[in-house]
Parts: sequence; structure tokens; C-alpha cells
Amino acid sequence: MKVVSAIYPPGEIRKRLIESYKEHEFHFCKGIKNAGSVIKDMDVLITYGEDVDEETIDQALRLKWISVMSAGIEKLPFEKIRERNILVTNARGIHAIPMAEYAMGMMLSYIKQFPIMAENKDKRIWDKRLPFGELNGKNLLILGTGAIGEEIARLGKAFRMKTIGMNRSGVSASSYFDDIITMSQIEDALPNADFIISVLPSTSETKDLLKYKHFEMMKNIAMFINIGRGDLIKEDTIHEVLENQVIGHMVLDVFPNEPLNEDNKLWLYPNLTITPHISSVSKNYLPRAFDIFEQNFQRFVNHKDDNYVNKIDVGKGY
Repeated sequence: MKVVSAIYPPGEIRKRLIESYKEHEFHFCKGIKNAGSVIKDMDVLITYGEDVDEETIDQALRLKWISVMSAGIEKLPFEKIRERNILVTNARGIHAIPMAEYAMGMMLSYIKQFPIMAENKDKRIWDKRLPFGELNGKNLLILGTGAIGEEIARLGKAFRMKTIGMNRSGVSASSYFDDIITMSQIEDALPNADFIISVLPSTSETKDLLKYKHFEMMKNIAMFINIGRGDLIKEDTIHEVLENQVIGHMVLDVFPNEPLNEDNKLWLYPNLTITPHISSVSKNYLPRAFDIFEQNFQRFVNHKDDNYVNKIDVGKGY
């Protein structure tokens, strides 16, 4: 069996795979475009999902499984994949720890005035009258209750926050949410939220979900954080919210169009924190992703069962 990894992992991971599965061929390259002729013979493709197009599927005549080493799979050519009945899995869940820590860091930075204190240090200003607050007792609304949302809620509870989750069903087995609402109830929850964090994936239901009116419903001191997908809000809406200072602060790690152009006006807003899609970045990212791959690879080669970790419903796209 031939496995092509369009991700070039650290040497210890490459060595482990080659030595653990000597009866199979592993080809490592930086991007599927650098895989060469082996594409037509590969049985398994390891990828971040962004470099797989219809042409790749057409060339890969033996392809049976695409292992996406990220949570985002919206760029995959699902129609072609469905026609070929190709298995798709992703790395959902490995982002939970770094993304939850990112979210907590941003909330603490806002409530404890860290950016202003950094500016005051540069200006040699000794100001003990900054309006410090606490996370304790604040309402935290988390859009998306999967592994990432649950970990954010867990950390939020450690800070004695009230945690409200939003999902499609209005149901969650997690004990870290004080309440769960459906997507249709979001307008009822927004006015009471002090912090709103979106970890929603990109689907037909979530695209352009948040409108200007939703931000108007938020407290004028609320903080909104998006670490899910950039198509949750149209860029014109983002500009309008920031221009009119509708809420206290916005943190965006994802954008409708990436990378953000140097001349984009978003860079100029003081009430916006911009990070370059790095909330999930961690030195542990690839080791965790390849751990999931190995669990699934053992099932795949042994035809053990269909109980793959993070198997995607190709028809639904998630």
C-alpha cells in the first residue's frame, strides 16, 4: 500500500511510520503538487486539505482514503470524493488545547488591560487607575460545542464563568456548559453575553451567520472572538461594527479572505486584535494529528472495522 503525505513532518514521525509499517510505502513531500507520479498509485493521502482539487482526485486512480490533518475540510472536492466513495477523516479535536488557551489568553488580556499596560510601560506611565475586571461571574457564550468549545467551557468554569453553548440540536452531554441553546435562540443569548467566542465550522448554515444586527444586540463592552472560520461574518459587516464601535473589542484569528492584505483597513482599528490564523498552532500539533492517523491506519490496513476516528460524512461535508 502506498501512502503519500503532502505534509513533511519532523524526522521522528517519518522514522516511526516507516519502521512501524515496513510492508507499506510512505512518500513524504511538501504539498501534493510535489508528489510527482506517485499520485496515480497512492492508496492513502495525508494532507491539510487545502491542496486537494478535482484534478488530484482524477489522477489518483487508486485513492481510497484522505486523512486531513486539520479540522477544516471545506475546500475538498466533495462531489468527486463522493462519486469515488473515498473515505475522509480529519483531525478534529487536536486543536482543543491550544485554541482554548488562546481564547482564555485573549479574554484575560482584555479584562486585565494587558495591552494598555504594555503601552504605558513604553511611555513610562504609572497608572494604577485602570479599570480592571474579572472573568469571575461573566457570561461566556460559545458558538460551537465540539471538542474546542467544550475545552473553552471547561477553562471558563475554572474561572467561575457562566458558560452557555450553542449548537444545532440544543443538546450536549458535557457538564461544562451551564446551558445549551440552538442556533435559532442566539438572539436571546447575545444581550447577556460578556464574551462571545465562535469555534463554528464552515457550513451552509454558518456562512454569514452573524449580521450587523447581532453585534448591535451585544453589550457595548462585550468582546467577540472568532477562531472558527472566517466566512461566519462578511468583511463589510466587520468594518461596520468596528467603525461604529458597537462592542468593546473584537479578536479575529480568521478572515473571509486570507492572508489579510497589507492595505486592508482592518489593520487600523484599535478595537480589533488581529492574529494570522494561528490559534491552533502548537509544537504538539503534528504529533497529535499523526497519532490519530496511526489509529485509523491500523484499522484501514487490517480492515478491522468502520469505526474510524473523526470519520467525515461526505454527503454532509462534516
